[in-house]
Amino acid sequence: MSEFEPITAHLLPSAAALAAAEWNALAGSDNPFMQHGFFQALEESGSASADTGWVPCHFVVREGGETGPAKALMPAYIKTHSQGEYVFDYSWADAYHRAGGDYYPKLQASVPFTPATGPRLLASNARDKEALLRGAQNFIRQKGISGLHLTFLEEDDRKTCASAGLAIRTDQQFHWVNDSYDDFDGFLSALSSRKRKNIRKERVQALSAGLDVEHLTGTDITEAHWDAYYDFYQDTGARKWGQPYLNRAFFSLLSQYLGDRVLLIMAKNAGRYVAGALNMIGETTLFGRYWGAIEHHPCLHFELCYYQAIDYAIGQGLKTVEAGAQGEHKLARGYVPTTTYSAHWLSDPNFHRAVEDFLVRERDAVCRHKEALEQFTPFKLKT
Repeated sequence: MSEFEPITAHLLPSAAALAAAEWNALAGSDNPFMQHGFFQALEESGSASADTGWVPCHFVVREGGETGPAKALMPAYIKTHSQGEYVFDYSWADAYHRAGGDYYPKLQASVPFTPATGPRLLASNARDKEALLRGAQNFIRQKGISGLHLTFLEEDDRKTCASAGLAIRTDQQFHWVNDSYDDFDGFLSALSSRKRKNIRKERVQALSAGLDVEHLTGTDITEAHWDAYYDFYQDTGARKWGQPYLNRAFFSLLSQYLGDRVLLIMAKNAGRYVAGALNMIGETTLFGRYWGAIEHHPCLHFELCYYQAIDYAIGQGLKTVEAGAQGEHKLARGYVPTTTYSAHWLSDPNFHRAVEDFLVRERDAVCRHKEALEQFTPFKLKT
């Protein structure tokens, strides 16, 4: 890293330890997941806590010492597992264990349970961003932690991490991009005839049983809505043979702290809610998160999670819809492959070099896969 006079990064034991106004001044308003209220809801509800393997350990750089105003922030957690991250390092943990090391605990700079791109080094200049990284690395060395992992990075933070010697990992998601469409039909007109017809067919089929769709946000979302939605969320977790990460209290707190940034898309059958999709509203992006249903209706998942999201984004003039992790089935529905980035630093230099070497080869494979997928987008060929 660059040589500056020492700057100390202090630790915060919780999001509540920093005033919301100070936190949000650093986070900006574009990305709802980086808002103080989102972290507060996760931690206050116990969804992200020592009991769930997410110990809050946020790094802050202050102006003029430990009691001064915050000028840089890196939200982070000490992790005792690799669940809820969406950047998979299980093979690294296994390799380190077989070599005689302890991969856990590790330090994770991310938004828990949220594979959405956003800022991770909340600072206005490179010097303060580097101070956050140095502070985290010093903490890791002192505590015997295996390494630092920053996931779903924006481009500026990726460059800072690369310059600081962290190893860069790439992956991909599928995002929808608004090409100044006037309405959903305008989007469809950009697709090939076969794909356009298929989407229209799916939309009709999804609601063919007479389902009604509601868009709810802000104070329109009641506890009764969250009760219904939580049943959907629990059902999805059960179908995946896993334990849902978020508890019921989280959703109430989310409404309390960030209700105007929540878009809940709900489907009703004969007056009863049967399915729903949770989205978070950014200034330029709609972020799709969790979906669930207690009745099966063909294509309803596509309708609520993808097509309704596109409709909303066009209507609100948003530039992008991020529909979460994985899912090549999104490609046929207008969501295009988009590169995502993470950065990793392992405290054992030999292990770091081994991971770095692996990532060189992995990045090449990810790039080739993305190029192959781009040949199968549903859009008309440009001449």
